Amino acid sequence: MSDAREYEGITRGTAGAAGGGSDDEPTALTAPPLQRIGEYRIERVLGYGGMGVVYRAHDPRLGRTVAIKILRPERTTDELRRRFHREARAAAQLTHPNIATVHELGETDDGCFIAMEFIDGLTLREVLLREGRLAPVRALDIAIQILEGLCVAHAHNIVHRDLKPQNIAFTADGRVKILDFGLAKILEAPSGDESSGAGPTTELTVEHRVMGTVGYMSPEQARGRPVDARSDLFSFGVLVYEMVTAAVPFPGSSATDVLSAIIRDAPVPPRKKNPDVPVRLDRLIGRCLEKEAGARPQTARDLLSEVRELREALTRESAEELPSIAVLPFANMSADPENEYLADGIAGEIINALSKIQALRVVSRTSSFAFKGRHEDIRKIGEQLGVRSVLEGTVQKAGKRLRIMAHLVNVDNGYQLWSDRFDRDVEDIFAIQDEIADSITRAMRIVLTEQEKRAIEKVPTENVKAYDFYLRGRQFFYQFRRKGWEFAQPMFKRAIEIDPGFALAYAAVADCCSMLHLFSEASESLVAEADEASRRALELDPELAEAHVARAVAQNLRGDFEEARRQFTEAIRLDPRLYDAYHFFARACFSRGLMDEAADLFEKSWQVRPEDYFAPMQLAAIHRQAGREADASRMTETGLAVVRRRLELNPDDARAMCFGAIAHSELGDRPKAIEWTRRASAMDPEDPLLLYNIGCVYTLLGETESAIDCLESAVDNGMGQRGWFTNDPDLEPIRGHPRFQALLDRMEYL
Repeated sequence: MSDAREYEGITRGTAGAAGGGSDDEPTALTAPPLQRIGEYRIERVLGYGGMGVVYRAHDPRLGRTVAIKILRPERTTDELRRRFHREARAAAQLTHPNIATVHELGETDDGCFIAMEFIDGLTLREVLLREGRLAPVRALDIAIQILEGLCVAHAHNIVHRDLKPQNIAFTADGRVKILDFGLAKILEAPSGDESSGAGPTTELTVEHRVMGTVGYMSPEQARGRPVDARSDLFSFGVLVYEMVTAAVPFPGSSATDVLSAIIRDAPVPPRKKNPDVPVRLDRLIGRCLEKEAGARPQTARDLLSEVRELREALTRESAEELPSIAVLPFANMSADPENEYLADGIAGEIINALSKIQALRVVSRTSSFAFKGRHEDIRKIGEQLGVRSVLEGTVQKAGKRLRIMAHLVNVDNGYQLWSDRFDRDVEDIFAIQDEIADSITRAMRIVLTEQEKRAIEKVPTENVKAYDFYLRGRQFFYQFRRKGWEFAQPMFKRAIEIDPGFALAYAAVADCCSMLHLFSEASESLVAEADEASRRALELDPELAEAHVARAVAQNLRGDFEEARRQFTEAIRLDPRLYDAYHFFARACFSRGLMDEAADLFEKSWQVRPEDYFAPMQLAAIHRQAGREADASRMTETGLAVVRRRLELNPDDARAMCFGAIAHSELGDRPKAIEWTRRASAMDPEDPLLLYNIGCVYTLLGETESAIDCLESAVDNGMGQRGWFTNDPDLEPIRGHPRFQALLDRMEYL
C-alpha cells in the first residue's frame, strides 16, 4: 500500500496517543524517565511527536486511565509553549462523542502537559494496515463520524489542520474519535456565519511556514498560506480516498514531490484504483480534493448532509441485493383457538433467529404480521413487503403432540424452495425452530458464521411451559400500547415462576416495567422493578443482548446515562442486528438533547428495519432543528411514504396515522394533517403516547391551546418522558407558553 507515512515527520504512536505537528523535525525515540506528572501516575509511553511525548497514566482522583501529552523539555520554546497552550484551550472547548476530551492543562517542573481522554483502541492507520481498503459503506460510516466532530469544531471557529489516519481512533465499541488538535488554529470571529466557509485567521506562527502533515495537507497549507475550515475538508477527502483505495491521492518519493503533487497534480480518480467505489462517492471525493477552496464543499455541515444521503442510498442498494425473506404468522390449525399465541410465537421466534444473520434481510414482525388472517397471493405479499421469498406455515397442537408444516416460497415464480413437516412432542419446539431456520439458510445458500450459528441454536429455556407463557406475553408486548404491556407483564412473571433461570423473561419483565413507567405510570416502583429484573437477566446470561438493552433502558430511567450507554453498546456488539438496541439508545440520546448521536442511531435502527417509520420522522425533526430544511423535507417525505406503506398493511395503526399527520403538517397540507389526527385520536383516545404525538401535530399546526390540552392529557394518563417534552423539536414553538412551563414543573415531581 502506497501512503505518506514516510513523509509525516512524526513517529506513529498507538491509539490514544495524540501526536504533535509535523512541522517539527523528527527526533530520536526517547522519553524522559518519569514516574509521575502532577497528580498522574505514569504507566508507559504511548507515542512520540514533534511537540512532545504521550504517556498512558492513571488519575487516582477519579480512578481513570488518561493520556498525558507533555512537551519535550529539550524542544520547549516560547512559540512551542504558546502552541501547546493553544491546543489545550482549543480542544477544551469541544465536547462531542467524536472528539477526544481534554481533561486538564497543567505545568510541573517537567514541563507543560495536557491530560486527555485515553482511547483504548486502534487508529485508522492501524485498521488500514491490517485490512487494506475498506468497503464504501463502512468508509462512509467512519466519514460521517469524522464530519460530525468537525462540525462542532468548526462551529467553535477551530480548524484541526492535521487530519490523518493516526489522528482518527476507534473506541472499544467502534466509535470514531478525532485526536490531537495540536495544530488547531483559532479563527477570528467570523463576520457572518459558518456558511461562509472562509475568513481570516489568527496566525500564531511565522507567516508562510508549512504546518500539517505532508500527504494530508491542503494546497493552501502546502503553500504556507492562511487556512480556514475548508482546509480540513480537503484533508478529509484524502482520508476517504485512502480508506476506499488503500492508497494516497498524492504519492511521491520525497516530501517535496508530495507537496508539489498536492499543489499542481490532479489525483487519479478513486474508481480507477477500486472499481467498487460508487460514482457518486468518486465525485464527492474529487470535489473535496479541489485545489481551490472555493470549489470544495463550503462547510462540514453541508458535506455531512451529502455523505449521509449517499450512505443511506448505498445501504439501501446493498440491502436490496441481499437475500430477503418475510415470515408470515403461522396459521393455528388446532381445535383450541387459545393456541393462536403458539402459532404466532413460533413464527416470531423464527424471525428473531433469522434476524441475527448479517447476510439476510428479514422483514420485521410488525410488517409481516399485518398479513395475519389475510388470504392473499404470495407473490402480491412479497411485492408489498419488498422481499424475494416468503415463509408460511401451520401449527397444530393436540395434547403434548405438535405438528408444524412450513413452506418457503420464491416470490418471483411462486415455486417452493423448501417444504417440510414436523411431527414432534411439544418439548421439541426449540429443535423444530432451529431446523426451520437452518433449512431456510441452506435453501437460500447462505453461509452462517460460527457466531450466527450459536445465536440461532441458543435455547432461551429448557422448560416448554415457561416458554409457553413467554410467547403469550410477547403477543401482547408487541402491541406497543399501555394495555398490551399491562397484559404482557404477568405472563412474563409466570414464565419466571416456572423457570427462575429464564433470563429472556426477566429482560421482558424489565422492558414492560420501563415502558409502563414511560407511557403509563411514572412511578419509582416500576423503575426499581425494571432495575432489579434487568440486573437478574444479566446475572443469568451476560451474553444476552436483550438483557443488556433492558438494563440500559432501566439505567437511563434511573438517570445513569453513561451506564446506559455502556449497556447499549455491549448489546450492539453482541447482536449488531438487534433493532431495539439502536432504537432505545437513539431515544435515550434524543431525550437528553444529544441530537447528532441520536441521528446516527436512528439511521442505524432504520438500516436494520427499513419499514420503520419512526426513525425517518425523528431524523426529519433533528434536521429541522439544526436548520437543515432541505434534509428535513426530504426525510419527512420519506417518512410519510413509509407510513403510507404501513397503513396499507395495517389501516388501524393509530401511531402510524399520527406520524402521518405530523408529516402532512410539516409539508404544509393542513387539511390532511387535521383529518389524520382525528382518525388517529378516534382509534385510541386515552393512550398517553398517542396523545403526546397528537399534541405535536397541533403544535406544528399552530393550535397552541389544543396542543397543550393533549399534552396535559398525556401526562394525566401517565406519560412520564419529561426529556421529550424539553427536547423534542416539534414542541419548540410552545416551550415559552405559561401552561407548557407549568406542565414541565408538574412533571418534575411526578
